[in-house]
Amino acid sequence: MLTGLSWVLAVEFVVGGLIKLTAPSMGERSVDWGYPSWFRLVVGAGELVGGALLLSPRRRFLGAGLLAVILVGATLTHVANGDPLSESVSAPLHLVLAATVAWATRPDRYGSASSAASIAAP
Repeated sequence: MLTGLSWVLAVEFVVGGLIKLTAPSMGERSVDWGYPSWFRLVVGAGELVGGALLLSPRRRFLGAGLLAVILVGATLTHVANGDPLSESVSAPLHLVLAATVAWATRPDRYGSASSAASIAAP
């Protein structure tokens, strides 16, 4: 189940990241939200990297953590700008899913320091 959720999230974020990196209209959205237009490139690259990391069980925690940070920012951005619920619901929903994956794959889940070292090992 965790692997399936990770793969679904990975596909969503890789596609979303590619769209942010290639669609100029996303730069206009960034400006509308109060960010510089180039910020879409940072978010898109983060989503692309986070999605790719979700595909590797050994790196899944890092990918989910990165995506959770991005999604906290996305959720706060939607709230601060008063976006309609139809445009805002995806960010907090995906935040919960990414946080669930991060929690389930956290390095210390077995209470040993060696699991944290195995995440950092190549």
